Amino acid sequence: MKVTVNIARVLVGALFIFSGLVKAIDPLGLAYKMQEFFEVWADEGIMKGMMMWLHSHALLFSVTMISLEVILGVALLLGIGKKLTAWLLLLLMLLFTFLTSYVLFSGKIRACGCFGDCIPLTPIQTFTKDIILLLLVLLILFKTDLIKPVFSSRINILLLSLSIAGVVFLQWWVLKHLPLKDCLPYKVGNDLYKLRQMPADAVQDKYSYAFIYEKDGVKKEFTTDLPDSSWKYVDRKQTLVQKGKNNVPLINDFSFTTESGNDTTEAILGQEKEYYLLFIKTMDDYPKNWDGDIALITAANIYQKRSIYIVTAQPDKVKERFATKIKKEEMPLILTCDVTAIKTAARANPTVFLMNGPIVKHKWSWADFGDVIKR
Repeated sequence: MKVTVNIARVLVGALFIFSGLVKAIDPLGLAYKMQEFFEVWADEGIMKGMMMWLHSHALLFSVTMISLEVILGVALLLGIGKKLTAWLLLLLMLLFTFLTSYVLFSGKIRACGCFGDCIPLTPIQTFTKDIILLLLVLLILFKTDLIKPVFSSRINILLLSLSIAGVVFLQWWVLKHLPLKDCLPYKVGNDLYKLRQMPADAVQDKYSYAFIYEKDGVKKEFTTDLPDSSWKYVDRKQTLVQKGKNNVPLINDFSFTTESGNDTTEAILGQEKEYYLLFIKTMDDYPKNWDGDIALITAANIYQKRSIYIVTAQPDKVKERFATKIKKEEMPLILTCDVTAIKTAARANPTVFLMNGPIVKHKWSWADFGDVIKR
């Protein structure tokens, strides 16, 4: 039994550390996933006020959850605070199992994001994983007496402290800069134009349609042969017959709209030259007392002779920011884009892409705009 418990200890501890670190390279990704849960529950009327409060603090919860996963994994491997560690692991596993079961059985959320965007798992895979882990954690909880500390208390505390500092620093760094590993469709080297297109092997959803007509107060459904003009059309019913597959482009809802409402996505991505896309999600969490964006626009216009376009979900507020800081003739074209698409493309606010036609050549967060200017 001692061997079995220690094997479980190593498996659970290592998996928790791995799961935490995979998400630590992009804590905003987990925050956005948490917000998706909170939005769905708020829409269902479940403690709407609290869900909105949790939604606004999702990043804090994301960083806390990721740090806790790594800390508990390290503590379990080292054998520190065995009872407390085991109980906390059980509470986390109950939470994770609830979330993955909700994803699996409700169908309202596509995936739980358990291993971030780099290792996507299907709902059934994540649920199965959590059930197995839950059983292993229960075994550890009931047999903590068989777990012995690996090192002396002083060394164990030192190693745990270094782990805490390391995972917190990692998340701080990637939030200021960009994820260490980009696993999203907008990563360097990708062709955004091609990824906006429907996959070649896409199978579309199949629907059946019924048309409802009314005559003399009686409503009737027709599927093929429609009635004569004495019947009045009322409504149309659409029923899913067969679910399609692979029928959503990897890049969805990513389009640029001008102030006059024209879609200019293909015109911009189709350029045969290098240019910049400056992504400004919103002005709500914009860096304060910072003018790196002004310096970038000036450098692009005057020194580098590259076109630069601002892509934002708040065109009016962005226009207001630059109105008094940039000469009218140097003002970039401001384009509107879906905020969810911007959050996926640009993890830092703001972020700049160096593009060559539709290809992403490089990307920098606001903290590294100085490197762009020096190019």
